[in-house]
Amino acid sequence: MGRSYTVIFCRMSSVKQNLNRSTELTDSDSARLDTEILLSHLLGRPRTWLYTWPEYELTEIEQRQFDQLLLRRKNGEPVAHLTGEREFWSLPLKVNASTLIPRPETELLVEIALQLCPGEKLRALDLGTGTGAIALALAAEKPGWRIMAAERSPDALALAEENRRSLGFDNVQVVQSNWFENIPSQKFDLIVSNPPYIDAADPHLGEGDVRFEPRSALVAGREGLADIEWIAQKSIEYLEAGGWLMVEHGWQQAEAVREIFAAAGFKNIESRKDYSGWERLTLGRK
Repeated sequence: MGRSYTVIFCRMSSVKQNLNRSTELTDSDSARLDTEILLSHLLGRPRTWLYTWPEYELTEIEQRQFDQLLLRRKNGEPVAHLTGEREFWSLPLKVNASTLIPRPETELLVEIALQLCPGEKLRALDLGTGTGAIALALAAEKPGWRIMAAERSPDALALAEENRRSLGFDNVQVVQSNWFENIPSQKFDLIVSNPPYIDAADPHLGEGDVRFEPRSALVAGREGLADIEWIAQKSIEYLEAGGWLMVEHGWQQAEAVREIFAAAGFKNIESRKDYSGWERLTLGRK
């Protein structure tokens, strides 16, 4: 009696058919874009190529890999974690689960910093640098600046240094420090930070990409204001006369942050709106 075999066929599809599977990402606000990014990442092609060669049929291995990527995205994993990269200020940054994924709205902090500090020679400090996004964006625009990027998490610190080396910015120094703890006694012309500012009870912590990001980079005590308060109080000691402090914060925290800045001794305090019209950035001058 002959043996029986079970033959398993892998379903293979064209680029166009796989792009149309964006309908499976029902919980994503950018389902089509997510699918394009994942597919172009897998195939090692630019997104425009997907529409130039829609009839290209994925190999069996490629199809299996894409099926897995799409499933993981369907289960909520951030696209940046699936590709290992996120663009910020036109810089390709490596990302992982050790720190926050750089957000487009944080580019406002870079934009305003460059407006306030047009000089070609100054010293800047980025507190809680994470991937190094803010420090590296400033370095890209101002090669004459000397920028220190501080991060307390060893894993995030290693990631920031990897990004610095990959981009070749010698004017950035990455140091391990819990806020100002290991910062040598010196004066800066600019201090910037995107610190934790979410209240631990905020229900949004259970939604979207933040579910896969470290709580330590998101949550702060005193209704999300504890770290901002600490940064403001200590920054006065590290700033040159006339130097600026800038922090990103939650859309409902601007008034409270202005009060924190005033209590710490800052002047010329104001909050700036993001591209959606929310006050998400506060600055003050020593």
